[in-house]
Amino acid sequence: MARISGITIPDNKKIKIALTYLYGLGNNTSLIVLNTANVDPEKRTRDLSAEEVNKIQNIIEKNYRIEGDLRRDITNNIKRLKEINAWRGTRHAKNLPIHGRTKTNSRTTRGNARRTMGSGKKPTSQKT
Repeated sequence: MARISGITIPDNKKIKIALTYLYGLGNNTSLIVLNTANVDPEKRTRDLSAEEVNKIQNIIEKNYRIEGDLRRDITNNIKRLKEINAWRGTRHAKNLPIHGRTKTNSRTTRGNARRTMGSGKKPTSQKT
């Protein structure tokens, strides 16, 4: 099993998909990393040599912020927004949606709380 930046990536998947298991790397970024390292994206992880794994790991460590560092940065950004009492910070603090039309399109976060007369009631056939 290949380990990159302390994360074990799956052996039976193609390397272009397996790299997306690292927090902070998506499909496009994994393809860029593989092209830079001259590794075939269609190769399975188990077929990689140790040299290729080292190339990939070195490129990721030099050029990208992933896993713990990225999570820490995001947490610090949110904490900063809360401290300066920005709109987004207060929305984070209240665990409400930050972007978008939040009056109507936030059912999953706010719960199914409909505040109009008659909405959300069960039909008469289900009452009992």
